[in-house]
Amino acid sequence: MFPLLKKLTPQRAPAIQLERAISVDGRSIPLTIRKNSRATRITLRIEPGGRALKMTIPPGLRERDIDDFLDRHQGWLSTKLKRQKTAGAIEDGGEILLRGVPHRIVHTGQLRGLTQSIDSEIGHILSVSGLEDHLPRRVADFLKKEARYDLERLVALHARNVGKPVKNMTLKDTRSRWGSCSWDGKLSFSWRIVMAPPLVIDYLAAHEVAHLREMNHGPAFWALCKELCPRMDEAKAWLKRHGSTLHAIDFA
Repeated sequence: MFPLLKKLTPQRAPAIQLERAISVDGRSIPLTIRKNSRATRITLRIEPGGRALKMTIPPGLRERDIDDFLDRHQGWLSTKLKRQKTAGAIEDGGEILLRGVPHRIVHTGQLRGLTQSIDSEIGHILSVSGLEDHLPRRVADFLKKEARYDLERLVALHARNVGKPVKNMTLKDTRSRWGSCSWDGKLSFSWRIVMAPPLVIDYLAAHEVAHLREMNHGPAFWALCKELCPRMDEAKAWLKRHGSTLHAIDFA
């Protein structure tokens, strides 16, 4: 008799990462190159804020091919990085979105005072006091406060509608996802969502609350999500189109 042979599952080779830097318009930018056995073509992605680049390549690609690809895309990289830098400037006279409405940032020059949204004769402004060096942080603190106000109200509303309790809610500055829901009812959101229109904020709250009942992205989940937020498709489209811009803003 032949001994019983155990069927072995083929192991997929782990992805290999290489680190280097490239120059774009005289600026050195970190580049992570990831070799992936399932990749069939080169893909290049700009990290939020233009701080780094990530490239995925198929196996067996020569270094010369990578260099040629980067050379051909210098113009594209230059344009995209300039746009991200412009969109991410938090400074006196700059612009920031609050619930989808552009606000001009006005530094008052006063050391004390509240950061507040004002509908003035010259349009919507965000009035910010304190030292000018602290302006980005003060704008971020204001957005966090406004995000908590909106999300706590919307989460409570949707949680009542699905009949599920929320254990707690936290705000983070995540770049990989807009929100999350744990199995024990803990919700987490990116406070940057408060820069999006109210419809999108409502959708994000509805999305995570829907996970309290459906911990998946199956048909039942999406049906519940649309029941909670009937304009879900419109909100998803806005976030897909503009979400990376919100992530790119640098509050450091």
